[in-house]
Amino acid sequence: MKRRVYTKLVSLVPLVLLVQLVLLGCANKVENVSMVNAQPQIYPDYIGVTIPADIAPLNFNMVDEDIDGMDVLVKGSKGGELHVNGAWADFDIADWHTLTEQNIGGELTVTVCVKKEGQWKQYQDFVIHVSQYPLDDWGLTYRRIKPGYEVGGDIGIYQRDIHTFNEYAILTETVVPGRCFNCHTANRTNPNRITLQMRGEGGGTMIQKDGKQTWVETKTDSTKAAGSYSYWHPDGDYVALAVNSVHQSFFTGTGQRIEVYHKFSNVEVLDTRTNELILSPLLQTDDLEIFPAFSADGKWLYYSTSKPCRVPAEYEKVKCSLCRIGFDAKTGTFGEMVDTLLNGPATDKSYVLARPSYDGRWLMYCVSSRGNFPVSQNDADLWLMDLQTGESRELKELNSNQSECFHNWSENSKWFVFCSKREDGMYTKLYLACIDDQGKVSKPFLLPQQNPRKFYSEMMDAYNVPDFTKTKVDVDAHEAYRQVFDNKREQVKLRSQNE
Repeated sequence: MKRRVYTKLVSLVPLVLLVQLVLLGCANKVENVSMVNAQPQIYPDYIGVTIPADIAPLNFNMVDEDIDGMDVLVKGSKGGELHVNGAWADFDIADWHTLTEQNIGGELTVTVCVKKEGQWKQYQDFVIHVSQYPLDDWGLTYRRIKPGYEVGGDIGIYQRDIHTFNEYAILTETVVPGRCFNCHTANRTNPNRITLQMRGEGGGTMIQKDGKQTWVETKTDSTKAAGSYSYWHPDGDYVALAVNSVHQSFFTGTGQRIEVYHKFSNVEVLDTRTNELILSPLLQTDDLEIFPAFSADGKWLYYSTSKPCRVPAEYEKVKCSLCRIGFDAKTGTFGEMVDTLLNGPATDKSYVLARPSYDGRWLMYCVSSRGNFPVSQNDADLWLMDLQTGESRELKELNSNQSECFHNWSENSKWFVFCSKREDGMYTKLYLACIDDQGKVSKPFLLPQQNPRKFYSEMMDAYNVPDFTKTKVDVDAHEAYRQVFDNKREQVKLRSQNE
């Protein structure tokens, strides 16, 4: 008897849901529409952006939260369409991928109707361009940290499948409590070579090669601190590191909250085959050498450098020049001259975070009025140098009146990701953009989320140091815990330039 009653109840559930869906559909049926002579105000602003096929759906909300519902139709210039009706534009992932794949090199036309106070309004259409350039990388890695400037709060390194909305933890503070993670770096998006630094008690540098995890102590008696701000050589044997100390000072009664500065900084290279540090006297000066990055062919090491001054009192005097020095991977030696590409003191600017594209064509970097930590500088902008001509230009098409920084390239060098505080001046979020063969950059778009307004309004973390990864990163968190709390590190040795 109980079984029979249960069966009847179950059979009624689909019918009840069907009636509710029919009533909801009738309530949101678009009729008696009035036209609006303007495009819709949507969040995120996806109007006119360029996207790769197979990116996660560009779901969006209306900026006006006081609506009864919305109806969205997306038509492809090469065929296909999508139709959704509800509280926000929520597209099916598989259907979205089918539509974008069908329209590679074309565009999507989006028609938005909104119901408010019982009246439907239809806005002018807008388009989304589907790029001819693929984005074949699996996802993004990034650090999530609360912008409260303290250690704690479950700092973590995460990864996100950019084709869906799935996020996965790589290593977080819940696994290794009380530790601060930073500067995770894969080799040209390949997680078979990845490094990660941990600051504070029990700190160290994790080097993971082909699945084997090793924790090393990169501080020696001849160097001032452990390494950070890392970057892999393209052959996967060397990692460039900056050796520095990071400090913070806070403002009161101004529009700026914080100044981040370094009291010293040098650059070195770690040979991961022998655990030897390679030093050059040209990179171990009293000046502050910082943010190393190897060129696409591995023959040059880019970095920034500034003259020492009394920080924090003279924080406005920190002006970084962008330089490069030769590097021979066969012998593991540096060149004997430093080239200054952009002179900070001469132009009264600061040039940092050089990131060469992997195809060797472009060099993207940050420009601000001062300092060597652009995420704390409101005027930090992204610039692009053509390495064939040496000419540079500001990327006005993507910069805002807030900080843009922490940029990195996709494997095919046709896409890049960067952090921006453009929404509120506090939380850095991730934006993606496309670059063509002539260096033209598309309007950037915010990393998609299933319900973007809910997600970003409830997300109390800032994103930083993002990077592409062509496959999912696999780090054994249990092994990391064991090695961190066993406090056993392989001590690096020193190999000077002159040996």
